[in-house]
Amino acid sequence: MTRTKPAAFVLAFVWASTAALAQAPQQAEATFHNQQGQEVGKAIFTQTASGVLIEIELSKVPEGKHGFHIHESGVCDAADGFKSAGGHFEPAQHQHGYMIADGPHAGDMPNQFAGSDGRLAANVLNSNVTLSEGPTSVLDADGSAIIVHANPDDYASQPSGDAGDRIACAVIEKR
Repeated sequence: MTRTKPAAFVLAFVWASTAALAQAPQQAEATFHNQQGQEVGKAIFTQTASGVLIEIELSKVPEGKHGFHIHESGVCDAADGFKSAGGHFEPAQHQHGYMIADGPHAGDMPNQFAGSDGRLAANVLNSNVTLSEGPTSVLDADGSAIIVHANPDDYASQPSGDAGDRIACAVIEKR
């Protein structure tokens, strides 16, 4: 029986680990809080070849459709109704909405639905943003936030789709 040297195993393990890390997709995460400061959910952001896949799961959300957007600043101050997150993320100066010729904002995303149990779970692909460096990165110097609004987005009204109050906010942070 031949004995393999421990150093060879260590070298193989380090090589395999490095290769696996090099292929791991870039990710970010966010923790949602409501206006009362309670933690109400999480989001995981994964860079894909087609854009950023956003997996969300929230609780304590009023039943019905809700506007869902990435906002321009990574600040979620409940004291100001999350207005601290700024407007919708839009580095290219497009207008808001899917129904507008010069739209949508990079941070515009389809409405999401919360059930009668207050649970909102979804997977959304946003092909207008990235986790990589550059003008469409939601991980820029001042960060970005993801917001759930009280009402559905009408996909046309300026500047934010008449989606109402911001009821949950989460700062997007690199993993």
